Amino acid sequence: MKLLLDTCAFLWLTADVARLSPHARELFRDPGNEIYLSSVVGWEIAVKYGLGRLTLTEPPERLIPVARQSYGIAALPLDEESVLQAHRLPPLHRDPFDRMLVCQAIVHGMAILTPDPLISQYPIRTLW
Repeated sequence: MKLLLDTCAFLWLTADVARLSPHARELFRDPGNEIYLSSVVGWEIAVKYGLGRLTLTEPPERLIPVARQSYGIAALPLDEESVLQAHRLPPLHRDPFDRMLVCQAIVHGMAILTPDPLISQYPIRTLW
């Protein structure tokens, strides 16, 4: 299964794994699953870090690529097809980062690993 990490899932995986649900940890460890991190997550982390709303052990430009490589997480760039999906989403969630993750999950046939109940309202598979 293709799993797309939302921002909190990625941050908890790298800094506080106990905050992941047991099921999320199991899904992440399953070698049959492909784990992806969207560039949208990197963008959100960089924005919040730059505004002083997110504390990290090191700057995002170091933390994100190092963590992705160390955990074997593939990068998912933001593509035109996903961006053009945005207008089709119902206005269930105002967070533009989460909405774009939903678009990427739809376009690329992925499930989102997230505890966010607002994301689970969209017509995609969410797991936690």
